[in-house]
Amino acid sequence: MEKKSLGQKLINAPYLLWAVIFIVVPLVVVAWYSFTGEDGSFTFENFTAILEAKYQKVFINSLAFAFISTLICLLLAYPIAYIISQASAKMQRLMVVFIMLPMWTNILIRTYSWLALLEDAGIINTLLSNLGMGTVKFIGTSGAVILGMVYNFLPFMILPIYSVMSKMDKRVIEAAQDLGCDRVGVLTKVVIPLSVPGIVSGITMVFVPAISTFYISQKLGGGMITLVGDTIEQQFKYVDNGYHVGAAFSLLLMLLILGCTAIMNKFTDGEDGILM
Repeated sequence: MEKKSLGQKLINAPYLLWAVIFIVVPLVVVAWYSFTGEDGSFTFENFTAILEAKYQKVFINSLAFAFISTLICLLLAYPIAYIISQASAKMQRLMVVFIMLPMWTNILIRTYSWLALLEDAGIINTLLSNLGMGTVKFIGTSGAVILGMVYNFLPFMILPIYSVMSKMDKRVIEAAQDLGCDRVGVLTKVVIPLSVPGIVSGITMVFVPAISTFYISQKLGGGMITLVGDTIEQQFKYVDNGYHVGAAFSLLLMLLILGCTAIMNKFTDGEDGILM
């Protein structure tokens, strides 16, 4: 194994320093607060809070919302990615720009846009009232939160799937057709198996922010729906000496995400793995 030269080490030093300051140090701080009490003594009590029924419900709800929004994103993203990959090169670039366009706006602004549409005096309910159809309560419902998640995270599912599909060898598809496969057969026996790495990457890129989100559930949930991200924020901001429980929940959330990512990673091979 070749030794790195002094110049290479100096080039890598700023990146290593950045990783230590902004990744390693915060993780160490979170772990420290997780395993210590108010007096600084070692304890596991911060983790026992998860045994309370209200916090168990929060974690279950977070998993459910993340799973549902990820599944919806996959069902919507796959045909969209396939359509884009079959278009001409110029049209592909144009459609990718349209997919990425909402991502150029901050997630807070995008969420507030949905708030303006869905609130009781919002655009949709105003239109329904003018048509004599009454109003519908959107804010404070599970549907509104899932809608916000799907809207914000859908591009993260489309792009990796499209990236894999656009690199598929068209000759493989033509060979399958020559061997008698119809469109359904080509899709199920060729396209889907070859696009698994993109699917797994997309699932990971959607599931991770979905399970840890808090702003979407706060605004579109109308304070009626509490997820893990909301609970962690409340512990850090509003609970006296809540840093320790908040840090413990953060650590549990990280372990949960790592576990789910490791499971998803089993569906990819070697170099196509997304984490390990």
